Amino acid sequence: MKEIKQGCNLEDCFLCRHSLPEWLPAVAAHKKNLRVKKGEVIFREGDKVTGIYFAYEGNVKVHKKWGKDKELIIRFATRGAIFGHRGLGTNNVYPVSATALEAGLVCYVDISFFEATLKTNNNFAHKLMLFFADELQESERKMRNLAHMSVKGRVAQALITLREQFGTNKDGAIAIELSRQDLASFAGATYETVFRVMNELLKENMIKVNGKKIIITDPEKLLQLTADDL
Repeated sequence: MKEIKQGCNLEDCFLCRHSLPEWLPAVAAHKKNLRVKKGEVIFREGDKVTGIYFAYEGNVKVHKKWGKDKELIIRFATRGAIFGHRGLGTNNVYPVSATALEAGLVCYVDISFFEATLKTNNNFAHKLMLFFADELQESERKMRNLAHMSVKGRVAQALITLREQFGTNKDGAIAIELSRQDLASFAGATYETVFRVMNELLKENMIKVNGKKIIITDPEKLLQLTADDL
């Protein structure tokens, strides 16, 4: 990562949106703007916590080791989203990794300033607590799906979730292009299994694929796959 002078607008990120207006000059003075390359690891699982990050340009995947050679994508951080916050607590290490999906820009504040922000901005602390609660519910849902949902249902759920989060482009394709390996990691399955399931969805006319672009053509039928397993 390379620090650059280009800055964020102090409006879009989770920190700036929920802090007191009077606190924003302090944010501007303490934040660092870091240029990241596609595929660059921003921090690794097990690294010592030094600070908290916010996505500004480009998307970031937050992922965790899953078995010996696998990973599970926990979530995607898009413009303005906070990440690295899972390292808050007494262990003082990041329990997940974060990797840039494309070249982009992230903002960084060190942990001491972030903690000062929490103590100074009641609204920010409240919003972060609600965010943690939502994340916990989503993590519990994902663990339930891993335990009880078929791989086909999990792939269907992953595609639906991606479309909800990223929307679609002018061609109707989900507005993020993931490798099949990343899609497998998000669905909690192997690459080979996801490849097979995607071919099944194609034959059943639920999706269309053009390279990495995926178009959901029958959302109702795709959604039914997730309901059948619950």
